[in-house]
Amino acid sequence: MIRDIFERIKATPGPLGQYQGKADGYFMFPRLEGEIGPEMVFNGKKVLNWSLNNYLGLANLPEVRKADAEAAAKYGLAAPMGARMMSGNTDLHIKFENDFAEFIGKPAGLVMNFGYQGMISIIDVLTSRNDVIVYDSEAHACILDGMRLSMAKRYTYRHNDMASLEKQLNHACKLADEQGGGVLVITEGVYGMAGDLGHLDGIVELKKKYPFRILIDDAHGFGTMGAHGRGTAEHYGVTDEIDVIFDAFAKSMASIGGVVNSEPEVIQHLKFNMRSQIYAKSLPLPLVVGNMKRLELIKTHPEYREHLWEVVNALQSGLKEEGFDIGRTESPVTPVFFQGDVNEATNVVVDLRENYGIFCSMVVYPVVPKGQIMLRIIPTASHTLDHVARTISVFKEVKAKLDAGLYKGEMKDMNLFK
Repeated sequence: MIRDIFERIKATPGPLGQYQGKADGYFMFPRLEGEIGPEMVFNGKKVLNWSLNNYLGLANLPEVRKADAEAAAKYGLAAPMGARMMSGNTDLHIKFENDFAEFIGKPAGLVMNFGYQGMISIIDVLTSRNDVIVYDSEAHACILDGMRLSMAKRYTYRHNDMASLEKQLNHACKLADEQGGGVLVITEGVYGMAGDLGHLDGIVELKKKYPFRILIDDAHGFGTMGAHGRGTAEHYGVTDEIDVIFDAFAKSMASIGGVVNSEPEVIQHLKFNMRSQIYAKSLPLPLVVGNMKRLELIKTHPEYREHLWEVVNALQSGLKEEGFDIGRTESPVTPVFFQGDVNEATNVVVDLRENYGIFCSMVVYPVVPKGQIMLRIIPTASHTLDHVARTISVFKEVKAKLDAGLYKGEMKDMNLFK
């Protein structure tokens, strides 16, 4: 029997959509207003904001805003018109690719118009039906979606478990040999929820025993990790051994777009086969020029990254000294774990935002186990040590309330909306 698509949509809103009646606009799709920075306005009140992907604080630097504005005035948002393959290629796109590749330490690169979409397309183009993918069990959604599009077979290994990876590589290499294909290992540089690093050194070591290529998504690592901010591969000293590096501009650059770096022949193959780029409009020139300015600042102003880590170290060490569980983070991403159910989690967040003026993201089951609450803090170079001290003090009060059972009961009435 044929069923109306809209009837099914209305009856099954999805794993997140089921909460839309109470969560939309507050817990999901919140509206932060004002200048981008550590202090913004939410629900009519000023809050200390720990939920911005602006690691190096570039978003509101005068020179960045000036570069963005001047490029928009000069080129307009329409330029260049069309996909790069047809009519949207420019000298500035090519210069930016070359500059980025030189900074990362790879011979060639390709700029893409989006990060998430770019990673999906890279996986699709790098692999064929005869190939095999081996990926970390905590891979980001863009990696999972890329594998859905790919016709390659796939195996998953336990998160950062090199013994598990070797076991799966053994299976993958045998299957690839039977099919006449190759093996691609996919990991992340920095895992954006827990903040731990992909064990790139251990993965590279396995190359001595197994024939495979490595692709890393380093969206959270670029700009934050390594002696020069080149990313997680630089942090481990394995840039030459990582075959394909993907970086997004939405984190440290506080912008839009992405770039993939590898050997020239691989980049040319991606350039001529990535459907999401061949059939989509080129990255607008104001974004290209603005991203070039951001890259220049990352190269020439190490103090931004140094201050970021000063804030990160103060926050993470302060939380640990007060007995908070921040998991296994090795990066600026700072998860704080509490014990409690979903109702308690929502009440904690309402209290933080409405009564303490602290805004951070909440993560609950199924991202974390049942009975666990994770508050995710993203420090930036725009934050201060006073912000850190205030937040730790507030978290101590909130934890005491949580332990005393003061957040039990149904979720608060969302008539809190202004």
